[in-house]
Amino acid sequence: MNPLRSSANDPLHGITLEAMLTRLVERLGWKEMAHAIDIRCFRYDPSIKSSLQFLRRTPWARKKVEQLYLRRGVGPKV
Repeated sequence: MNPLRSSANDPLHGITLEAMLTRLVERLGWKEMAHAIDIRCFRYDPSIKSSLQFLRRTPWARKKVEQLYLRRGVGPKV
């Protein structure tokens, strides 16, 4: 666990990457997500499965998805 990111102050605590991605797709759609975050898995033949595989292996991209989730108000109210 990252000591700088305690669960008490983390608005993403308990939310899986899959849940985040699913909510973003439902709310924004793949086209808007690709516009917000320029990554191939959102632009060409997007799917939850392929995006999860990429995001789990690519920390900078996952961070951008987490930021988008919080910024767009898709996430939990803090």
